Amino acid sequence: MSDDDLGQALPLPVPSPEMEARLAARRSAPAQALTGPGPSPAEVKRILTLGARSPDHGKLFPWRFTVMGPESRAALAEQLRPLAERQADPGKAAKVLSKLTAPPVSILVVSTPVEGHKVPVWEQQLSAGAVCMNLEHAANALGYSASWITDWYSYDPQALEMLDVQAGEQVAGFIHIGTLPEAPLERPRPDLAAKVVWRA
Repeated sequence: MSDDDLGQALPLPVPSPEMEARLAARRSAPAQALTGPGPSPAEVKRILTLGARSPDHGKLFPWRFTVMGPESRAALAEQLRPLAERQADPGKAAKVLSKLTAPPVSILVVSTPVEGHKVPVWEQQLSAGAVCMNLEHAANALGYSASWITDWYSYDPQALEMLDVQAGEQVAGFIHIGTLPEAPLERPRPDLAAKVVWRA
């Protein structure tokens, strides 16, 4: 990277007890429980701007967004219902469609890796995942709850056509954003002793 690629100097990190506390209590919301109020268009734009500040080896921006409001998601859910009937568990497949229709706003994140680039596709896909996580953090920073999910329609070939996901692309996730009527309960967390190796 040359100096010409760089912009203005950014602030160095400083201790932030508030940010630490938010991360310590971070919890995905049940998508079907999300309700209004949701973020305004200006807030959604801010969430997208913050989410796009994610690690991206090669500056490829290997992802794109579709912002979906209630009407587009209700129409999508109706289109998906016939496809739900052919899933392994049709009842469950139909039930999870409520995750699409309940939240005020959803952001579809599509992984769009650049094939043949020196940056491996896997790293580009990881960048799309990082964007999903940062969108959740951004929504939380603005006072909203969020849920990152995929579900069966993120993988069904016909559903992908409905979502305008092209060959070589994948659904990284739906980020559903809104307000929870009550605080979520904590879930089990990993035993770090079983997951961490320390080396001097």
